[in-house]
Amino acid sequence: MSKITKRKHVTKLQDDLSIPLESQSIVRLVEPRGNNLHEVSDSTGEQFLVSMPSIFRNNVYVKRDDFVLVEPIPEGGKVKAVIIKVLTERHIKSYRAQNVWPKEFDKEEPENKAPVNKTSDQDDDLFINTNRCNQFTNVDSDSSSDSDSD
Repeated sequence: MSKITKRKHVTKLQDDLSIPLESQSIVRLVEPRGNNLHEVSDSTGEQFLVSMPSIFRNNVYVKRDDFVLVEPIPEGGKVKAVIIKVLTERHIKSYRAQNVWPKEFDKEEPENKAPVNKTSDQDDDLFINTNRCNQFTNVDSDSSSDSDSD
């Protein structure tokens, strides 16, 4: 199968908005583990490894806090499931409308995203560019030397 045909097939699979089967479950990606393995967390908080099938490799990219649809592997020891579909915003909206979306994923914020505090005007969170030398002028020393000369 050529790369273009494979991409068309994968895109067609991703456009399917059908609800998950009873054996399938919706999980959140926690972090990649390498060799097309990903650690995921389900709605109960249990973490386990899932594998990405070869049809998705180099065609679909996933990152932390993305949601995927997985199907369990009966003979799985360490790897307990395989990714069936990477969920997009369209999937999530459709699943919420059909009351299939787990309520636990609605309540919690992703772990690595800190809540934004809009009332705070602290500059501690600003990025400091260390690639350039900052030249600071000391205002206190200039004013003190002016007062000494008077």
